[in-house]
Amino acid sequence: MEREDYFFGEGQTSDSKKIYALVIYDIVDNRKRTKFAKILEGYGNRIQKSGFEVKISTRKFEKLLNEIPKFCSSMDTIRVYRISGQNLVYKWGKDDSKTQDDLIIL
Repeated sequence: MEREDYFFGEGQTSDSKKIYALVIYDIVDNRKRTKFAKILEGYGNRIQKSGFEVKISTRKFEKLLNEIPKFCSSMDTIRVYRISGQNLVYKWGKDDSKTQDDLIIL
């Protein structure tokens, strides 16, 4: 087991203006799901097959929220959990996460 201390939200560092969020999705159409994953790779790190952690500016967070509806039909589910406050993340297994700041690949 690995433990990571996270502080999501206001802090004293330069990251205090960043928004932390978890994006999870279940998209039925393979092509649309693949395209959505590619979009999310520009915002954050894939932590599961259908889950991403993002740490981005407020402006980019709003841009992400505006992009999501075009990928979601009545058969799909996309959720964005904005995280704030003092938290701990416990994780087991493979860690492919990379640190990334405000990079969007289109």
